[in-house]
Amino acid sequence: MAKRPQDPAHNRRGGGGVTMADVGRLAGVTQVTVSRALSTPSKVSDDTLQRIQEAIRRTGYVPNAVAGALASNKSNLIAALVPSVTNIVYSSMLHAFSEIMWGHGYQIIFSETGFDLDREEKAIATHLSRRPDAMLLTGVRHSQASRRMLANAGIPVVEIWDITDTPIDCCVGFSHVLAGQAAADFAVEAGYEHAVTVTARDERAVRRRDAFATRFGKRTGTSVQHIDFASSASLGLGREALTRLMEAGLPAKAVMFCSSDQFAQGILIEASARGLSVPRDIAVIGFGDQEFAASTQPALTSVRIDRQILGQVAANALVDRFAASSTVSAVHDVGFEIVSRGSA
Repeated sequence: MAKRPQDPAHNRRGGGGVTMADVGRLAGVTQVTVSRALSTPSKVSDDTLQRIQEAIRRTGYVPNAVAGALASNKSNLIAALVPSVTNIVYSSMLHAFSEIMWGHGYQIIFSETGFDLDREEKAIATHLSRRPDAMLLTGVRHSQASRRMLANAGIPVVEIWDITDTPIDCCVGFSHVLAGQAAADFAVEAGYEHAVTVTARDERAVRRRDAFATRFGKRTGTSVQHIDFASSASLGLGREALTRLMEAGLPAKAVMFCSSDQFAQGILIEASARGLSVPRDIAVIGFGDQEFAASTQPALTSVRIDRQILGQVAANALVDRFAASSTVSAVHDVGFEIVSRGSA
């Protein structure tokens, strides 16, 4: 009586992964036959294919996608690098992006880079070693080494959340300078005579801050105070920002322009705790128009970017790149909108 081949999976605990050769031994065929069954199953008999599929099921064998990508020059992977996958500003955009890419047969692999160009550079090198078919990056400012790697990779690259005349490949976003200027115009036209900016560590936020301060200063003849934080935005730091302003002396008819709705919400909480009236004693403008902005007390005035549209446009830009469309634009400006509510 023939002895049934032993399941290689039982001998692999701590000893390495199941190989194609293991599948072949269990199925009673050569490794070449297993490879053929995986790549072109029509060239293998039904009986042989069934035995190989059963062996794969029993062993849990997963084909080497990297090797397959090297052979076919296609991995069906999109690498997405964002400052934070938990921040709703990025996660909601990624959801819209992923839905379209999934519909075209692509899987998304994510990495968090914070706002660190060196960390982004390392992540780019790691992802490129896995041969993605395209890459999504946040922002248009990267290290020289990152730009060089991406330029030589020969894959589509979409930069989001910003625009530039010189993208690596294509970019989808809006002008942070214009957003800052528009917020300043809104504040001046609403009658505010003094302004304070509250800004987190993000060069895009700094560009908005500087554009706001320059425009507000020119239109009112007053200097803008800055409260900057070296970390990401949070409710606690928003409360701290208002505390600092109170200690320095709260100017009359003042507005606080924040680089994030989280800062702005923290300011609203601190104002309520101190018995201040918003916007009578201090007005607040956020950025991002997150889901909670309309539900704060008072409702938060904020700069809105349609994150779903941004994600969809970024995905469609890559799909067009894959199709080698001659009509593909390199720069996609999705714009922004100031949503006026009760806080300013």
